[in-house]
Amino acid sequence: MKMLRVPLLMIGLLLCSQGFAATAQQTKMTTCNADATAKALKGDERKAFMSTCLKATAAPSTPQERMKTCNATATTQALKGDARKAFMSECLKKK
Repeated sequence: MKMLRVPLLMIGLLLCSQGFAATAQQTKMTTCNADATAKALKGDERKAFMSTCLKATAAPSTPQERMKTCNATATTQALKGDARKAFMSECLKKK
C-alpha cells in the first residue's frame, strides 16, 4: 500500500505545480540563468551577464529567437510531453 502512495503523491504534485504560472520576471530570470550556465560563466562575468540580460526588456524579435528562448526556458523547467507542448504554445504566442 505504501508503494502506491508515492507515485500518487508525485502525480498530484506534478498536476498542482502546473497550476502556478511563472511571472515574466521569473521566466526572464530562468532564461538568463540557463544562458549563463550554457556559456559556463563564473564570478564577475556571470554577474555582469545576468545584470545585462535581466535589464533587457525587448522580447525576441524573430520567430527563431523566440523559439530559442522558449525552448531554453522549457528545458530549464524540465518540462516534458504535454506540459512542454502547452508551455511552448503559450510562450510562442506571446509577442
